[in-house]
Amino acid sequence: MASSTIAPADAGALYLHVRVLLGMIVGLGLTHLLRHVARIVDHPKQTRVYWVHLVWVLFVFVYLLHFWWWEFRLSALTPWTFAIYLFVALYALLLYLLCAFILPDSLDGYTGYRDYFYSRRRWIFGTLAVVYVVDFIDTLIKGSGYLADFGPEYPIRTAAYVIACLIAIATAQPRYHAVFAVTALLYQLSWIAREYELI
Repeated sequence: MASSTIAPADAGALYLHVRVLLGMIVGLGLTHLLRHVARIVDHPKQTRVYWVHLVWVLFVFVYLLHFWWWEFRLSALTPWTFAIYLFVALYALLLYLLCAFILPDSLDGYTGYRDYFYSRRRWIFGTLAVVYVVDFIDTLIKGSGYLADFGPEYPIRTAAYVIACLIAIATAQPRYHAVFAVTALLYQLSWIAREYELI
């Protein structure tokens, strides 16, 4: 079978092709989050909210928007292979799963979002830990120079998030989860402002 390759001039068009799929998945994740938040606002007495859980919902929302922003860097990647395409698509799907875990379609069997959050924390934080490992690989795909531009903070940040997620899996202590949620959100916003204000 004859193999065909895409000319470098068409690499940007190829990325747009890939970006359509990423956009659909990210759009589904954002829709999922917004639909459930709107349901909470519409029926505030129907479900008991938990502020720590809502901070994580906001964190995931910001992460999704950030993902869509930074993946533009892949537009310069050549050559594109099916393995890289599959990896990036699975990364986006993993983020959608995180959305589904953080805000379920039903709270049947739970007394509210606090009960749900602590009962399902292994799935939520297990997925989030995998997201950070995958993010590190995603950064490597963009090139060693791209990784080096972040300096030592990036690998330290990644390791700290993974360790914090593993602790969150192991403990249901509300104080730990409250501190982790607020710290993670503030740090993520700081990271975006410092490293990704411009693409």
